[in-house]
Amino acid sequence: MKILITGGAGFIGSNLVKAMLQHPQIDKVRVLDNFATGFKKNLEPFLANPSFEFIEGDIRKLEDCLNACKGMDAVCHQAALGSVPRSINDPLQTHDVNVNGFVNMLDAARINNIKRFVYASSSSVYGDLTESPKVETKVGKVLSPYASTKMTNELYAESYAKCYGMTICGFRYFNVFGPNQDPNGPYAAVIPLFIKSALTHSSPTINGDGTITRDFTPVTNVVNINISGLLTELVGAKHYVFNVACGNTTNLNDIWKLIKDLTNSGAEAIHGPQRPGDILFSLADINHAKQLLNYEPESDLHKEMVNTIEWYKLNIANS
Repeated sequence: MKILITGGAGFIGSNLVKAMLQHPQIDKVRVLDNFATGFKKNLEPFLANPSFEFIEGDIRKLEDCLNACKGMDAVCHQAALGSVPRSINDPLQTHDVNVNGFVNMLDAARINNIKRFVYASSSSVYGDLTESPKVETKVGKVLSPYASTKMTNELYAESYAKCYGMTICGFRYFNVFGPNQDPNGPYAAVIPLFIKSALTHSSPTINGDGTITRDFTPVTNVVNINISGLLTELVGAKHYVFNVACGNTTNLNDIWKLIKDLTNSGAEAIHGPQRPGDILFSLADINHAKQLLNYEPESDLHKEMVNTIEWYKLNIANS
């Protein structure tokens, strides 16, 4: 197969590129990225690979999307502006990239007769739903513009699958972490922020009292389920959504303690105000993915955190 990955220079995208170039059923990987949140350095290891191709372009431009889809068998759409706080600060830009860019990619795939399309949704679509664990068939009311964009993505994906005979898989990621995740900038995720603080002996800020829980998910799981979504035979041309998580929950205080212990850090956390738009308790039911995509997550948080910290030690030392 020939696969297009949008956002391939980003955290998740670059991990996908690495895995797909090693996969026996994939003979070409093309990346479309504009480096809005990704980095050229994430693609450098692949540039000499004859099975890799890079196109610099913007998903907000239909012409770029059409060009990137030419000759491809499937699309793996990861390009987006993440972060709930970013979406609250700049809802229009988040909408433009996450909704307009998403529809551009769907339509470019349709025009190029691409029938398999997988994309990044988010656990944020569960919103204010208090039931736990979260099951794909029931969502709450969204709590942020970011969540609204991801919910809109799922609605468009549903309509494209029905109207154009496409098989589309949306993956609701739960707090992904791992190598290549940027620890810098105002919208960095909690685990890279915690690791950077531990390694630099500075105090991280925990939003709220630290009892907020998350189903922290190693990026390996995200990579594996995207590949499964691209290659697994699914019944009928339709839209599927899957939770991508471990099915375990950890609060922020405990995740900081784990990172602190693994790095032998003497830093102490500071507690700040709770962020608007945050979901308080997050735990996924992953049975649907297990049944249809043979999803078997790596759920050893301790082991995966050790591997991630080792990557950051090298990354921070060389940055």
